[in-house]
Amino acid sequence: MASSESKPFFSISLFQLAIANAFALSSAVYIAAGVSGGHVNPAVTFGMAVGGHISVPTALFYWLSQMLASVFASLILRVMTVSQRVPAYAIAEEMTGFGASMLEGLLTFVLVYTVYAFSDPRRGPFGAIGPLVIGLTAGAGVLAVGPFSGGSMNPACAFGSAVIAGKFKNQAVYWVGPLIGAAVAGLVYDNVVFPPDDAAESIRGVSDGDGV
Repeated sequence: MASSESKPFFSISLFQLAIANAFALSSAVYIAAGVSGGHVNPAVTFGMAVGGHISVPTALFYWLSQMLASVFASLILRVMTVSQRVPAYAIAEEMTGFGASMLEGLLTFVLVYTVYAFSDPRRGPFGAIGPLVIGLTAGAGVLAVGPFSGGSMNPACAFGSAVIAGKFKNQAVYWVGPLIGAAVAGLVYDNVVFPPDDAAESIRGVSDGDGV
């Protein structure tokens, strides 16, 4: 997004933005899934921790890594585009903070539920299709609510861009909604839809499957 003093190098449509998000996320998840679970999203990490699939210390370490990575990525963008400002997530004028948070929470619920479904070993291996579906789910979210709240579904993305842009207005929207949505998704999947076969399943330090 261009600043008032400069014009943007190019403009893209909402559809192009959604496609870029979908495939970028799919690639990140595919690359990191076998190493760390491929969370790349504090909401996914929180949902996995609530469901008992990663330990609290591991979740906190993931959070720190995700926050630092987001700030660093936004900083690189700022340096590479000298005449441009880093765009921060913002809600539409017609939206309230509560409404935007509800939208982000709903989308994050769907996203984290998808992560649970494709990382559940009881449903068999999904291979490369898992990261692709996770990415497409995020892309669909951007298409659905991009004009209203930005379709972040990822507190780290909102945080990093806000730090570099110096704009923290409505930042809570991108934390409260997604974290609640992620927690509900984990609880619903593991306790209502597909309860674990072994209630005494131990907490694992690293997620067994795909993440976001």
